[in-house]
Amino acid sequence: MDWCRYRFRSVWELPRSPAAVYAVLERAEEYPRWWREVREVTSVDEHTATSRLRSLVPYDLFVTGRERRRDPRALVLEVALSGDLEGWARWTLAAHGRGTRAVYEQEVEVRKPLMRWLAVPGRPMFRANHALMMRSGRRGLARHLKAV
Repeated sequence: MDWCRYRFRSVWELPRSPAAVYAVLERAEEYPRWWREVREVTSVDEHTATSRLRSLVPYDLFVTGRERRRDPRALVLEVALSGDLEGWARWTLAAHGRGTRAVYEQEVEVRKPLMRWLAVPGRPMFRANHALMMRSGRRGLARHLKAV
């Protein structure tokens, strides 16, 4: 097992249509408005942005996301990630009842030296930190969708 590799999957049930959720998720530069752990997003060009992420663990992750897929018909958004995390992340949306089921998948290798050094003893904490970040994001997005 490579202790520096992670695979995550989160499913969010949201109270708006897939098109409305997609419209919010495709604007990564606005994530800090509703997702508190996404501290800042800076556009590099129309397909690339840098992000600073921080949850409960007291360190920042700096990641560059480069668009790999933006498909409003299939309701899929995918980025290649580089920086402190290398790999990819993808949103896949589908209608679910009166709202949307948003599936977030991510496969990454940690590149941040401290996280690599703490790979074995820190793994449970890193996974819990990610889960807390995702729960916070779901709550923030649900609130944001109700307000728009």
